[in-house]
Amino acid sequence: MESFTATELFYSFENGEDFIILDVRNEEDYSRFSIEGPVDVLSLNIPYFDFIERPEESVAKVPSDSPVRVICAKQGSSEFVRDVLMGLGRENVMFLLGGINTWGNVLIPKRINCEDSSYELWQFNRPGKASCSYGLIYGVEMYVFDPSKDGQFYVGFAESRGAKISHTFETHLQADYISGSAIIADLVGATFAAHPGDFSGSVYDYHPLSDGEVFNFNDESAPVVQVVHSPGHTPGSTTYVIDEKFMLSGDTVFIVSVGRPDLGKQVVAWAKTLYATLQERIMVMPDDLLVLPGHFTDWSKEADENNRIVNDFGTVKRINEEIYGIDKEADFVAYIEANMRAQPEIYNQIRKVNSGLLTPCETEQGVMDLGKNECAASANIV
Repeated sequence: MESFTATELFYSFENGEDFIILDVRNEEDYSRFSIEGPVDVLSLNIPYFDFIERPEESVAKVPSDSPVRVICAKQGSSEFVRDVLMGLGRENVMFLLGGINTWGNVLIPKRINCEDSSYELWQFNRPGKASCSYGLIYGVEMYVFDPSKDGQFYVGFAESRGAKISHTFETHLQADYISGSAIIADLVGATFAAHPGDFSGSVYDYHPLSDGEVFNFNDESAPVVQVVHSPGHTPGSTTYVIDEKFMLSGDTVFIVSVGRPDLGKQVVAWAKTLYATLQERIMVMPDDLLVLPGHFTDWSKEADENNRIVNDFGTVKRINEEIYGIDKEADFVAYIEANMRAQPEIYNQIRKVNSGLLTPCETEQGVMDLGKNECAASANIV
């Protein structure tokens, strides 16, 4: 084989295969965004031009005892480098079809609930963004939560399960990736549901959510989705409790840390709001709820044995005792301020795209959408 897909690359990680990643983009692009999977593998950055100017020397830097998977921005450079390696005697060298953008956009479905349940709950892991979206299927309907911009993927997945998307829900106005809710609504006529605290300025036609509202596929025997307004990360942040078993928490509760409340540049005010939310709306929820977050930072700390990003709320609170143990608002605000990091400049532009106020071309969207999220309040908490 000469090539591999982003999905195949993920399963190579997951299956524990032996390989080396050779990324031939320039050093700046590599440092901004590189491939990370559920297990660690050796990743080398040797720019494409080095293989043009010093082919033998560059090939000598690549270990010869493992298969090589070559990555570039769009595909052409990795094809060239593969040919150089093969021409100088290397074997088992392949290139990534479509370049690194395909890794940035790939979605990996993982079923969350048991097979014998009356409904299906799926997590769609986007490893290139370290983000998760979700699908809830009952009968011939599917609800989608926080979809990425590949709307056709979710439509196709629903069809593969004999369903059609009827609703697409946002937990908040996303800043780190371009949302697919408006795309899905346009593709299949789904209801776009979001909280007006974030979407009142949006140009999209959406259903304004209210605290305590419930959705149940218009069937009394269906799983109930309860809306819990949980502001702090953003004013309209919303948590969805599904079937009294799952806390679909968006960017409010992560397995490690909580969502940063400084993205609106009102650090103290939003931190106070987040503290009240955690104390009065989140920590009162049962410990046995399974937390399904919008993001993660570390596979080794947050994924289960099946590489699903999920844990029970009791364990999440113990992992984050440094946060949940704070019993004074002022101390919580001080904790947030001590963990402040500059938000990426592109986040403000992405918010405008997700409100429909900015409509860049597909190429520009691809550039804006690339790179790991930075939505947690603390980056190094263990």
